[in-house]
Amino acid sequence: MAEFDTDLFVIGGGSGGVRAARIAAGYGARVMVAEEYRMGGTCVIRGCVPKKLMVYASHFHQEFEDAAGFGWTVPAPSFDWATLIANKDKEIARLEAAYTSNVEKSGARVLKARAVLEDAHTLRLSTGERVRANYVLIATGGAPNHGPAIPGIEHVISSNEVFHLPQLPRRILIQGGGYIALEFACIFAGLGSDVTVVYRGDNILRGFDEDVRAHVRSEMEKEGITILTGCTVAKVDKHAHEFTSHLSNGSSIASDKVMFAIGRHPNVANLGLENAGVAINPNNGGIAVDGFSKTSVPNIYAIGDVTHRINLTPVAIREGHAFADTVFGNKQVRVDHADIPTAVFSQPEVGTVGLTENQAREKLHRVDIYKASFRPMKATLSGRDTRMLMKLVVDGATDRVVGCHIVGDGAAEMVQVLGIAVKMKATKADFDATMALHPTAAEELVTMRAPTARHVRAAAE
Repeated sequence: MAEFDTDLFVIGGGSGGVRAARIAAGYGARVMVAEEYRMGGTCVIRGCVPKKLMVYASHFHQEFEDAAGFGWTVPAPSFDWATLIANKDKEIARLEAAYTSNVEKSGARVLKARAVLEDAHTLRLSTGERVRANYVLIATGGAPNHGPAIPGIEHVISSNEVFHLPQLPRRILIQGGGYIALEFACIFAGLGSDVTVVYRGDNILRGFDEDVRAHVRSEMEKEGITILTGCTVAKVDKHAHEFTSHLSNGSSIASDKVMFAIGRHPNVANLGLENAGVAINPNNGGIAVDGFSKTSVPNIYAIGDVTHRINLTPVAIREGHAFADTVFGNKQVRVDHADIPTAVFSQPEVGTVGLTENQAREKLHRVDIYKASFRPMKATLSGRDTRMLMKLVVDGATDRVVGCHIVGDGAAEMVQVLGIAVKMKATKADFDATMALHPTAAEELVTMRAPTARHVRAAAE
């Protein structure tokens, strides 16, 4: 009898776990994948994909408004929430089936069960089955974090429940200032809800470039979204079908729904990690791993949001692929977590890659800033009061472009391509030598000639 039932046991059927399973199976490994809920994980089932579909839906109100300036007469539009949710659910079901099918086609086996570690090689399934695995990959992702248990926390929804609301809330309060909070604030505002954002910090999008933070806030406020910073929700009361949120600044706000999007925590609980001796990173609460995603136990690895490194789907996929290449493909592959492009699908959209201005000034001796804020061409006829922002952060000593930040339509698409240039260490001279494509907004990236600011760091005394 073989010592192990499988070469690789993957806990979690999200994007990272699925990629690892398929690549490992392609190398000839015997692979099992355990998923207790739905294949596809956070991104496919309750994250990026359904959210982006809802973002598309919320954009139409602007298109209807803008049409008049271009000669179109559009009858008063109406929106049906139930239709959007039903169509969204249908697409998610299709993707879930595709994920399952692709894993099985690769030769891996899908187990619809929860798996818990009994020791470094033994897993107990919720079906009662026990499996002995040579290698174990933990890819259980993360979950919404509601923060401190305030009075009335049971009335608050998270980004999990928001996709399944029976009806569109007329008024919604959203606590949080990051990706999820702002994306849903703009979704609901675009679909016609009255939206209030509450955030504890001094401004939204902590960690992003300061110009980006200011620009996004200004544009969201133009669209009627109320943004309250420097305060938190201290208590939530329910009165029949509405809620009253009491804020730390003494004010209160009535709404039909209260949503918290104040962060996510790694799914590390009740996995049996202590049985196997898998260590937790004390700095972030995720599973501690090295550069090859190996945990404190030699045969157990972890990837994606459960490690709480960089919580983005493409990162989890790249980590899963690298794991399979390293362990089963006989080639050492280490993921480079530098210069990862990212987007916030707020309205306006944000795309960014590389260093912020402040990060560059802390790290580099000389920093040159190139920045343009302008009215997009479409707005000249539509009459919409909106502006785009484009910003390049350049190492003044080497001329290398070390950061790109865009706010406006198409920002994410542009930054995906800019990510290649930054990764290739393109210089400002390379940008300048690139012919502009006219008329586009993106041509600003190669036509900004004069720096808007230059910073030289004072020598340490």
